[in-house]
Parts: sequence; structure tokens; C-alpha cells
Amino acid sequence: MNMKTTVAGVEFKNPIIAASGTFGFGREYNEFYDVGLLGGISSKGLTLEPRQGNAPVRIAETPSGMLNSVGLQNPGVEYFIQNELPFMRSTGAVVIANAAGSSEEDYVRIVEILSESDVDMIELNISCPNVKKGGMAFGVEPSGVEHIVKAVRKKCKKPLIIKLTPNVSNIAANALAAERGGADAVSLINTVAAMAVDFKKRKPVLKVVTGGLSGPCVKPIALRMVYECHKVLHIPIIGMGGIMTGEDAGEFMLCGASAVQVGSANIFDPFAAINIVNELTKLCERDNIIDVQSIIGGLSVD
Repeated sequence: MNMKTTVAGVEFKNPIIAASGTFGFGREYNEFYDVGLLGGISSKGLTLEPRQGNAPVRIAETPSGMLNSVGLQNPGVEYFIQNELPFMRSTGAVVIANAAGSSEEDYVRIVEILSESDVDMIELNISCPNVKKGGMAFGVEPSGVEHIVKAVRKKCKKPLIIKLTPNVSNIAANALAAERGGADAVSLINTVAAMAVDFKKRKPVLKVVTGGLSGPCVKPIALRMVYECHKVLHIPIIGMGGIMTGEDAGEFMLCGASAVQVGSANIFDPFAAINIVNELTKLCERDNIIDVQSIIGGLSVD
């Protein structure tokens, strides 16, 4: 039985990737199990300079999910390359560097730096506020998506994944814009814009009022969006959004994902990602699936 999958020419030993922002750089989870058993690890979101992130409260539990407004806390791209990347490389998992910025120049520069490093792929988070555009996110309008991808593509020497926000009117249009801009793959979905309120205090729970919703509650949204993108794209998709079990992972692959990322589940259970690898493997054995890639896009809608 073959559990390997390929995304943009990069081979993963299995389709399970630890999602950015939920796994750090893998060190802490490696104390629980060998993270090299995962297909890949997407790094914490990286910026040009170190960031402290938002003030607390910045994480809150919700029914069937969680809200976060961490604010891209990270040590900066140079620190990552010098101090975290060597460990990630040593695991044997595919290393994906998640890059963020607040201007076009930021994105281009960080991708330029990462392209000279030993990462396997770059995942561009285009859901960050575009400071020069009055707070508009690069990833909201297809024109903005295509523009930033084209700008980054000129400097990117690694396979380029574009991480798409679900907070749009037409996710397929944005995915097509990423493809036109030169993306090698897309990943979706990022968190859903949301908020929580403390009735007793008459205040929002999060310090910055709104945050990103993730966890099982967003899975139906994510499945629909992966399915819609698969119908129109010619580049591979990495699916994510509420994946908690091997069966969840299989559902995303049926909808068209070549691989999946496991995010919030890691917060709830440090063994979640490796458990999902094992569960998906057992599902394939049960159903006599010789090659896991054979289920990609295999959803029957007749």
C-alpha cells in the first residue's frame, strides 16, 4: 500500500501535514512522538522582523472550535533559518515555510530570503492586512491575489503554495487568480472571521475583538470550498479546516485535496496528527486502497 502523495513535484511520505501556527517548528511535539513520521510540517507564520503578536486574551474556546488572534507572533525569518530550520530538516518531514507580510515589498523580500534557504516549499499567507491598502487583505479580491502572486513568483525559487482565506464571496475565483499568478499549489481554508462576547462583562472575549475561527465547526465550509476549487483548478490543493480524524482527512482528499493540514486538533491533542496518519492508513487497508492518491477527487456526486 502506497501512502505517498505529491504536491507541486514534492513527494510526501503521507498526506498529513502539521498546519502553520499550531505546531510551532515541531520541537515541542517531537517530545511526544517522532514528527518525522508526518508527511510535512508548515512552520509558524514568518515575517521579516520578529513579532510579539497581540496582547491577551488572544485564544478562546468556542463550541466545536476555537478563536485565535495571536497576531503572527514569531522570531523572524533570519532566526528561523539559523535556529529552527536545521531541526525541521533533521526530522525527515517535508519542510514548508509559511511566509506573511504587511506590504508587497515585505512578501517579495521574505520569499527572496526563504528561496535561498533549505526549505522544501513556501506557503504564502495572503490573509494578512495590507497596510498600504487601508487594511484590505491581499487575499480578498481575485485581482489582489493575482497581483501579489505574480510579484512573489518573480523571486520565488521554491514550489509556491498560496494559502487562501475563506472570507470571500467566491473562493474558486481567488484560487484561479492564484493559479494565473503562477502558484504551484493552493492551501485552504485559513480561519473564518469570527468573534466571541462575554455577556457578564459586556465585552468581547478577545482583546482585539475579532479573530479566526477554526476546528470541527468549520469543516463543512472547508470541504465545500476545496470541492469548488478542485472543479476549476489545474494545480494541486492542500485541504484544511477541522480535520480531527483519518476519515476527515479522507473526505478532504475525496473532495480534491492531494494532501491535508491538521491544525486545531494539535492544540486539543498533541498526538492528533500522527493519530490521523495511522487512522488514514487503516482506512485504506480496510477499503483495499492500494494507493492513497487514487482517492483524490473521487467524490461521487451522481
